[in-house]
Amino acid sequence: MLEFAGFLPVLLVIGMATIQLGLIGYGINQAGSGARAAARAASQNRDGAAAGMASVSGWLSPEVNAPKGADTATATVTVRVPAVIPLFSGWTVTRRATMPNDPEPIIPGRS
Repeated sequence: MLEFAGFLPVLLVIGMATIQLGLIGYGINQAGSGARAAARAASQNRDGAAAGMASVSGWLSPEVNAPKGADTATATVTVRVPAVIPLFSGWTVTRRATMPNDPEPIIPGRS
């Protein structure tokens, strides 16, 4: 019983570190998905920032920037991953995605 009580803090730290790594991986995944959705929407002349915000979990406090350039739309999504272990302050994860702009449709009879 005494050996288990002495080893319990080590097990708790390992468990919390595992959960923290999972949260960071989730944040990276969400930021990448949000950047792709925002770039895709911006390349199609839609609101890229709204599409990026809609595709990321709200508790990650996403920040989306999706300007449309001349040939491509590049979106940047930054999320804040909270810390499980109180010794850390959390992590900021940023992901970017670039999509080519869709050409304007050619409508017969229009000039």
